[in-house]
Amino acid sequence: MNNISDALQASLRKIEPAFHQALQQLVEIPSVIHENEADFPFGRQIDLALKKTLTICEQLGFRTYYDPKGYYGYAEIGEGNEMIGVLGHLDVVPAGSSEEWSTPPFQAIIKEGKMFGRGTQDDKGPTLAALFAVKALMNLDLSFQKRIRFIFGTDEETLWRCMNRYCELEEIPSMGIAPDSVFPLVYAEKGLLQLLLEGRNETSLRITAGNSFNAVPDTATYTGEKRTELTEALTSLGFVYETTDTGVTVVGKAVHAQVTEKGINAINRLLIGLKRMGVSSKTIDFIHDLIQEDPFAVTIFGECEDEPSGKLKFNVGKIELNEDVERLSIDIRIPVTIDKQEIVDAITQKAGDYDLTYKEFDYLHSIYVPKDHFLIKTLMNVYQEVTGDFTSEPISSGGATYARAMDNFVAFGAIFPHQTKTEHQPNEHIDLEEMFTAMLIYAKAIYLLSQ
Repeated sequence: MNNISDALQASLRKIEPAFHQALQQLVEIPSVIHENEADFPFGRQIDLALKKTLTICEQLGFRTYYDPKGYYGYAEIGEGNEMIGVLGHLDVVPAGSSEEWSTPPFQAIIKEGKMFGRGTQDDKGPTLAALFAVKALMNLDLSFQKRIRFIFGTDEETLWRCMNRYCELEEIPSMGIAPDSVFPLVYAEKGLLQLLLEGRNETSLRITAGNSFNAVPDTATYTGEKRTELTEALTSLGFVYETTDTGVTVVGKAVHAQVTEKGINAINRLLIGLKRMGVSSKTIDFIHDLIQEDPFAVTIFGECEDEPSGKLKFNVGKIELNEDVERLSIDIRIPVTIDKQEIVDAITQKAGDYDLTYKEFDYLHSIYVPKDHFLIKTLMNVYQEVTGDFTSEPISSGGATYARAMDNFVAFGAIFPHQTKTEHQPNEHIDLEEMFTAMLIYAKAIYLLSQ
């Protein structure tokens, strides 16, 4: 591959303006999910982004396919029985408040060597970078011994129904990459189990707190009659709280559930405080007796960890006590070599002791491709050759990348270790020169995988 490096860089530079133009066109489509629009599973704008991407692919010389129901599309080049996959998504999160943006979120503005706009980093930019990287190879008349298929998802930011349908109906690549994360690559991702523990509410307590399974809640409010007793209990425990005329709010620290140990869970602290003042319920007792503030839930699961991915992580993301039910919404990140059923059995048994019933809400299986696997070795060699970075190691993560959608896929770029992540944030952007380097990495990696 070294003997064509100069020619490859020249080929990439020649089509770089077309890459920028294509990305600008895609960013200007506000492909945020809208599920109530007839004939489009995730909304008219997402469908427009998918069709526009397939049109771009056709103009670049790829064979394309559009799912008749609009869940996914793909573009393919090359011949052979074996297929290498590149998996990216075209849906984006909402822009949020436009006042927090220095440029219009759905206008791709280039300034100071950066392109700003929602989707530039997650994931339209990296997906198109990989696509144009292959176009640069095509322009050099290089042959592919395997088919290369770009698979375009439309529901990554919500429930991945696009990939569920693809995997039901289509051929699965033998291996591949998802340019939807960071370099050098993510070789291990914990299993992601989201569950509910529910029981009949036999108390007068009414509590609602937390926003999502996968976020450590930073506030939890009590509005009952025993506010003075609660403040005394919280003070004795050393927990931070705020009072108003109507309630007591326990103050925590919000972080993502994959690093729950770095946060402070306000729900847990509220329930511990209630128990300290003598209030009891199924969920209060469960948290007080078995969890306290332990982000690893050792009392339930023991020292659950492995070498590739580290410790199990446990987060109570939401609580609801209404007139009928007590409900905890829990997020568990399971080490990659640990069997999910062992975790389910352990928490089901412990919850049953408190008359709480286990209900699975969602599950994403783990990813683990050993470091000595051909895919990992090839990608790491290319990354090191292009960047000269021999310090950064393959990453183990508690997060969820799109690579989970298929076996033998790993997340590969496009954000470098020294760069700042801006996805899902105001002023999301990419550095265009850094993205060019990513394109060079993608071109070399995909070429080698295709041989």
